[in-house]
Amino acid sequence: MTERQTDQELVVRAQSGDKRAFDLLVLKYQQKVSNLISRYLRDPSEVLDVTQDAFLKAYRALPGFRGESAFYTWLYRIAVNTVKNHLVAQGRRPPGDDVETEVAEQMDGGGRLRDSATPERALLTDEIARTIQGALDDLPEDLRTAIMLREFEGMSYDEIATAMECPIGTVRSRIFRAREAIDKRLRPLLEA
Repeated sequence: MTERQTDQELVVRAQSGDKRAFDLLVLKYQQKVSNLISRYLRDPSEVLDVTQDAFLKAYRALPGFRGESAFYTWLYRIAVNTVKNHLVAQGRRPPGDDVETEVAEQMDGGGRLRDSATPERALLTDEIARTIQGALDDLPEDLRTAIMLREFEGMSYDEIATAMECPIGTVRSRIFRAREAIDKRLRPLLEA
């Protein structure tokens, strides 16, 4: 049984009133959703509150989930909309203008490269992470979202197209342009 089929089975059980099935979905995706929301918010308690709110909204909307997309794709959209609404309600800058992404943590689970951990290697790793973060910050929101969904969330092109509500060709183009912009910024570092 694929992951999508497992999720769909849990969704069907939850839609039938099995609260434990939804609890399993929460346990499975809680960290992923929390990581996503933490890209928009810095305060850990605020991240926790918005994550909980996103799952509450997902639970309430679950009867309307038809399985046309993967469960996580659907949950992702709810989480992004929840955090954007939270920021707007707080009178804070709209998302996409200042999304914080800890690139080094995303790439290596929070640690530095452990092999050949010399000071020079650590410095280069930090500089590469800052360069990637700067490149991501400078991308238009549609390109940044597409590349982050692909590279950090591991979503397929189809899932990204559904999440971003655009054709798959547009997704491919956005990811290509985002990679091109990041490569252009990284090239001088890697050539040196």
